[in-house]
Amino acid sequence: MECLQTMWFSKKQGAPEPTRPTTKGMGDAAEDMALAHLQRHGLVLVRRNFKTPGRGGGEVDLIMREPDGTLVFVEVRQRASNRQGGAGASITPNKQRRIVLAARHFLLRLGSEPACRFDAVLIHGRLEPTAQIQESVRIDWLRAAFDASASF
Repeated sequence: MECLQTMWFSKKQGAPEPTRPTTKGMGDAAEDMALAHLQRHGLVLVRRNFKTPGRGGGEVDLIMREPDGTLVFVEVRQRASNRQGGAGASITPNKQRRIVLAARHFLLRLGSEPACRFDAVLIHGRLEPTAQIQESVRIDWLRAAFDASASF
């Protein structure tokens, strides 16, 4: 009995097992990376994670403003591999409709409609949410990745 107790306590008191990053943590890390990339190119953050009210609505990961005033609705996608088409293939027509829906809700709040576009930032490679420097990660910024009229 004493031997079993010792084994139980030694496992309990040992070093904690490494935890895998959560999907939310990976998504936040991808958005942080995309935001920094866009800011380096002169865009200014207007809003992050804008969601429509109620169930079944949409969400815009980043809403940015270009120096010329264009409002940019950005979808951020990260995939560790190119299996199943990679990051870009995950922005399906249904996903585009939901992003457009959220963008329209956002624009209703403004009162006037500035020039707008829908961009995608695709992050290829495995992210480490706690790492300051991401090695072997590629970022593709697709300006005007889709438009609102094609989504409906």
